[in-house]
Amino acid sequence: MILKKSTENKSSKISNKVIELSESEKEKCSLENASTTCKREVGDGAPAENEKETMESKQPVDVDEKVKSVYLTVEIDVVFVGLLLMALCTRLYNLEEPRYIVFDELHYGRYVSLYAKGVFFFDAHPPLGKQMLYFAGQMAGYDGNFTFDRIGSPYTESVPVKALRLVPAICGSLLVPLSYQLMLEVSTYQITAFLAAALVLFENCFLVQSRFMLLESIQILFSLSGILCVLKSTRKKSFASVIWLCFGALSLGCCFSIKYSGLYTYYLAIFLIGRQMWKRIDQIESTFKLFLSALWRFFILIFIPLLVYVGVFYAHLSMLPKAGPHDSVMTSAFQASLKGGLASITKGQPLHVSHGSQITLRHSHGRTCWLHSHAHVYPVRYSDARGSSHQQQVTCYSFKDVNNWWIVKRPDQLSLAVSHPPDAIRHGDVVQLLHGITSRALNSHDVAAPVSPQSQEVSCYIDYNVSMPAQNLWRVEIVNRENEDSTWDSIRSMVRLIHVDSGSALRYSGRQLPSWGFHQHEVVADKVITHQDTIWNVEEHRYTKAEDRRERERELVSAEMIPTAVTQLSFWEKFLELQYKMISYSPDAPQGHMFASEPAEWPLLVRSIAYWLSPNSNAQIHLIGNLVTWYAGTISVLIFGALLAVYAIRQRRAYVDLPPHAAQKFSDAGCILFLGYWLHYLPYFFMDRTLFLHHYLPAYIFKILLLAYVIDHIFYILNTSEKLKPFTHVFIICITIWLAYIIRTYKMFSVLSYGNMDLTESDLLNLRWKDTWDFILHKKN
Repeated sequence: MILKKSTENKSSKISNKVIELSESEKEKCSLENASTTCKREVGDGAPAENEKETMESKQPVDVDEKVKSVYLTVEIDVVFVGLLLMALCTRLYNLEEPRYIVFDELHYGRYVSLYAKGVFFFDAHPPLGKQMLYFAGQMAGYDGNFTFDRIGSPYTESVPVKALRLVPAICGSLLVPLSYQLMLEVSTYQITAFLAAALVLFENCFLVQSRFMLLESIQILFSLSGILCVLKSTRKKSFASVIWLCFGALSLGCCFSIKYSGLYTYYLAIFLIGRQMWKRIDQIESTFKLFLSALWRFFILIFIPLLVYVGVFYAHLSMLPKAGPHDSVMTSAFQASLKGGLASITKGQPLHVSHGSQITLRHSHGRTCWLHSHAHVYPVRYSDARGSSHQQQVTCYSFKDVNNWWIVKRPDQLSLAVSHPPDAIRHGDVVQLLHGITSRALNSHDVAAPVSPQSQEVSCYIDYNVSMPAQNLWRVEIVNRENEDSTWDSIRSMVRLIHVDSGSALRYSGRQLPSWGFHQHEVVADKVITHQDTIWNVEEHRYTKAEDRRERERELVSAEMIPTAVTQLSFWEKFLELQYKMISYSPDAPQGHMFASEPAEWPLLVRSIAYWLSPNSNAQIHLIGNLVTWYAGTISVLIFGALLAVYAIRQRRAYVDLPPHAAQKFSDAGCILFLGYWLHYLPYFFMDRTLFLHHYLPAYIFKILLLAYVIDHIFYILNTSEKLKPFTHVFIICITIWLAYIIRTYKMFSVLSYGNMDLTESDLLNLRWKDTWDFILHKKN
């Protein structure tokens, strides 16, 4: 008992000592550093650090511990997929019907056939869209042997109609979900983005344009895709911003490589990037960093589209090595580089133009025509009572003709036969040009030209034995000469012919002569010698062998050479020439086309276009819009413009109508949708060409998206105003009814989109909502 008690006392003392020590240590620790944890003493009941390490090392290893894996998470936007499926159902339904040539399938089908045969053709628009149609046809086995002769001709079984129409149909289908994505990026509600996509889905004009071998749906797809990627780039940082901008630049390059109207989308993208840079100016960052940021963005936005554009033409020229029906638009050198055609005539001809050379002189820039003369003379007096020289007419003729041949002659030599060695004509030499058939010399007097009185008349001299001596000397100036002693060469020498007496240059004026001149183009002598229309080149060339005039005429009529060598032009020479021709090309477009329309008529859908009429029934296809959406879109443009003006004026007067987030959304809609609409619409008011309703579609897509935003903005105003909030439900009901009416109208007019129903006269009258719509009725016996 005594032992036990002493033991307990000892333990009690030790315990008290430990407690006291612990408390004193706590005070010490708190005094030394209140923010740190005091280390425990060895033997205080907790393991020391070295003991912890020993204990941890002794713990058993879990051999079944799982190794971490790499997971890929995929998110699917169900709304996006649903919209795409609905679009595919409407665009791909009965795609091969009708099996007839529909509207501009006539032209694009011809281009596809020429691609299939490798035959060169010329078109005023870039070739990417036509190449996409060709590749689709090639994959389906199309051989290019079908003749696209006229609208309405039936396709044979050898033509894969469905494959040729598939690319526009898929692109037109993708427009619907892409509109949804773009509206989400403009920061609208998801329901608003869905509404925008629905408006595109149930728009008859997009349905029609997507179902046939046409290019608008492809162009608009790349247009919206480019803007969407550029927008994402402006809202991302670092590497993601670069990637999105690269994708956007690629899409924009494809857009204007289909049609040049795609450049309007490109200008919008440049504006959006410039707007982003402008916003960053007031941010705190170095000027050098801001400069580099702008530099790489604009480099991408210029370099990648340009690379796409050049690449498309490289493929185009590589795919078309053979001469074809459009060769005459190009220069002689370009034609001579193709297999066949002009090359078969000019490849073996002499190079240097000499005294006695028989030549044809081609106008080198702009319209294709050859210096021409014939036995007819200028009238004594023109319709405005001015007098003429009554000399032999000289014109520029757009077709190959025996009257295009001229003989080059030195003034001091009588013989016209070429000497041995030939007496080559050089830069600065003075020559005469004798018309091959009439043997009269090219001449000019101080007499006003018939259609361009500010210039001198050009004629072939007839000696009437009056006081008007011949002035038929011309000095040869080689524009692209290598030195002052350069020879005048066929095909490649670009020359000006300067009239020695007056100092004027032989020029194609670009104007047509009246009926007395057979509506051929006027040729004048002009004081402005540096104009591009004063440049000519020798196309066909041969040496005169016979002295007898009749023998020379037989030579000229039968002039053709055997090819011995190939004329070589680099890709860049061909590319640059083709660009110039495409820019300067002004086709003789049909004036007064029955389905042509003016830009001022487009917002009101004044005219439609008849694309196809069944030869056996009243089934027909028209490019016509959903009138409900069309007019609502036009009204939305006016509403947004009015709101923009009101907000701008009130902001100047220090009123705040919208909170920052809503104001930013309104600004984005203005800079993307409102500006996008006008950029794609206004340029057509300044175009001197025949226009159709389908030219309006790239602008119309922006108008539809703007309509959805205006509805979103009106809802926002109603929902945030205490006074107007009760009208919110009424507004939603009205929009629902309106959307139902759009779908009903879409269904009603779909018979004119698919062309799958024989319509009666009553049906057509019921669909003719406007008197200006041109529907066609077959009278049945």
